[in-house]
Amino acid sequence: MWSGDKVQLAAVQRDYLPKYVEWLNDWEVTQNLMPGVPFPMNIEDETEWFEKHRKGDNKFLFAILTLAENQLIGNCGLHDVDWKNRSAVFGIVIGDTNYWSKGYGTDATRVLLRYAFEQLGLNRVELWVYAFNPRAIRAYEKAGFTREGIKRQGLYRNGAFHDEFLMGILRAEWEKKQ
Repeated sequence: MWSGDKVQLAAVQRDYLPKYVEWLNDWEVTQNLMPGVPFPMNIEDETEWFEKHRKGDNKFLFAILTLAENQLIGNCGLHDVDWKNRSAVFGIVIGDTNYWSKGYGTDATRVLLRYAFEQLGLNRVELWVYAFNPRAIRAYEKAGFTREGIKRQGLYRNGAFHDEFLMGILRAEWEKKQ
């Protein structure tokens, strides 16, 4: 297991799927997810996702557990791993809203970056984040990501168009922060 100050990353277990379904049916949680989640979700949908993704060789998925209580609070992963170019796309969700804005997402991000750069030998990790999600943007910046680009009005949600930001971090930048 990979651990930080507040969280540990562990294998996603089939037992976690009901909790994931609960989170994915909570609009407060899913409105910030890229590229969005089909709504509503059910256990069959999530089981299908689990079976499809647990054996992929170009993605690494982890459950986020608190160190103190060993409680499941979210998940994160590296997707679309490009082994030739040594890059991946980062994704995270803290589904338990009781753990928002308390540093758990930042800690999980830092742990997964350590895994990406030290264990997998990647050179670049990138992500997309909605401009209306300042909490996530702050967490990514604290972990070392920098804003690299903007997809102007790339998302239509809640009756309005919103910008999406591309953020990235290189191994050399991450090493400087260590």
